Amino acid sequence: MTTIARCLTIDQAMMLKSVLDGCGVAAFVPDELTAQTDPVIFMGSMNSIRVQVQDEDAESARAVLRQQNLPTE
Repeated sequence: MTTIARCLTIDQAMMLKSVLDGCGVAAFVPDELTAQTDPVIFMGSMNSIRVQVQDEDAESARAVLRQQNLPTE
């Protein structure tokens, strides 16, 4: 898995996941349950909520996000 974006809120991470899924790129938010259960862990810290894709989809995922003017690593 490749991390293609890091978000400060679960809402932003889920929006990026939705955009990628809608473009045919399967995306995952491995920190989703933690961020929903205890969002304070991610607030104001160096922690971030990761958006990941399969290694072979990383470049196309980044291209989709750039095309939509969304953040990517």
